[in-house]
Amino acid sequence: MATTTQSFTVTLGDAEKEKPAQPVPEKASRTLTWTNGSQTLDYEATAECLPVHTDDGTLIGNMFALSYVTDQQDKTDRPVTFCWNGGPGGSSAMVNIGGLGPRHVPISKQEQLPCPTQPEDNPWSLLPSTDLVYIDAFGTGYSKVDPNYDPKKVWGVDGDADAFMRGIAAWLTEHDRWNCPLYLYGESYGTMRNSVLMRVLGERGIALTGVIEQSTILDYAPTLSGNDLYYMGMVPVYAATANYFGKAGKDVDQFEWFDKAWKFVDEKYGAALIKSDTIDPAEEAAIAKELSELIGIDASIIQKKHLRIELDTFRKLLLADEGLFIGRYDTRFTEAAYMDVQGDNEFFAGEDPSGDAIMTPDQSAWMKLVHETGFKGSPNNLLLSMKVNEEWNWTHQAPGTMGSPVCPNTAYDMGTALRRNPKCRVLFFGGIHDAATPYWNVRHSVSKMFLPEYLKDRIEYHVHENGHMAYEDQPTLEKMAPELAAFYEKRHED
Repeated sequence: MATTTQSFTVTLGDAEKEKPAQPVPEKASRTLTWTNGSQTLDYEATAECLPVHTDDGTLIGNMFALSYVTDQQDKTDRPVTFCWNGGPGGSSAMVNIGGLGPRHVPISKQEQLPCPTQPEDNPWSLLPSTDLVYIDAFGTGYSKVDPNYDPKKVWGVDGDADAFMRGIAAWLTEHDRWNCPLYLYGESYGTMRNSVLMRVLGERGIALTGVIEQSTILDYAPTLSGNDLYYMGMVPVYAATANYFGKAGKDVDQFEWFDKAWKFVDEKYGAALIKSDTIDPAEEAAIAKELSELIGIDASIIQKKHLRIELDTFRKLLLADEGLFIGRYDTRFTEAAYMDVQGDNEFFAGEDPSGDAIMTPDQSAWMKLVHETGFKGSPNNLLLSMKVNEEWNWTHQAPGTMGSPVCPNTAYDMGTALRRNPKCRVLFFGGIHDAATPYWNVRHSVSKMFLPEYLKDRIEYHVHENGHMAYEDQPTLEKMAPELAAFYEKRHED
């Protein structure tokens, strides 16, 4: 039976009336067993809506959390990791059912998953190392903003981080887990959320032990049209993709080819872009030729575009002779090319074979897991809310800077948090086929923090053959699992 929450918002003006309270589904739990063949753990899967309030007690809304807590009695040293995807406007379902939760939808190659899929015990789950809590952002999944609270206050860089801080505190209180090792795991925009949260949590007296950033974006400047950092970040991804499809670097190891392109960007390509129309035509032709050899696109096309190849151009051209276009989240995925009649650029930019391959099957499987707990939420549960995404407030003032630009750089939030909490560790995961958040840009953003060596020693980097969503790639999951286990054990070194 559903319960209701009471809002005490005061309305001003006769025309404004308090909206009715929303029904809130009851908390539901189920005890389950996980095994990877050599280890077995009993855990409680709990689905619940956590009431989240402002400092003065005003109800913001109810944040949905799906948690997996083992039956270990002494939890003093048992970590809790809070996990989410990005968007903004994405729920936390994919990073759960995809590859980190106790059960997942298996995927072993770059092909469309069947429908329906059957979730099974995940041998690479984080559960042996940590309890897991998956929280949906407000306006996504089952997380609902109270009808008497302005959702735009939480649909933005700062409001979102503040809401998640309160959601974390609510979960820690509800489950009596204060003063245990706390970790964050974010993917995509979730990594930007983590950067701000690192600072915000510290300012509220909630100390973090570690932060895991998968497919990271800290600075949004490279996403702006025409920004040279955009083209620089894309080149290693283009090169790895061309290598994968046999269009460049034949018989060369994929990581060696990726690194070669990275070196080219650092030593030649960046300088050529900076020169813009002052570059000598002979130099431009030479750079175009070398870039062509790396990324498999004809040098004449590259020179005609003045060395600047847009992602959608590359996605259309690389396999055009085979009647295919490639993915964005993972550039190894392909689909049949569209006819010219469907050549609208905005439409094409949103088409992604790698997303089509897994998102619908994963969503269906995730809904099954939630319902197995006994939780009865709305049947309407989107992986990505475009309303939240389109209304997002990008304004953010980085600590110590002037003004509030609408193109945030949250690397400074992370740097501030690390200076304040030098015991915290950060682990970055990147993929050589990720064209959504290129790995080159991540390393560049962190390098511009100019952290002292003792803080840089707390940061580690791992790059694998995956795309944006590492759980699309079984070899990557196999490599990530021991790396993550080792990362959690490092808390005992301090």
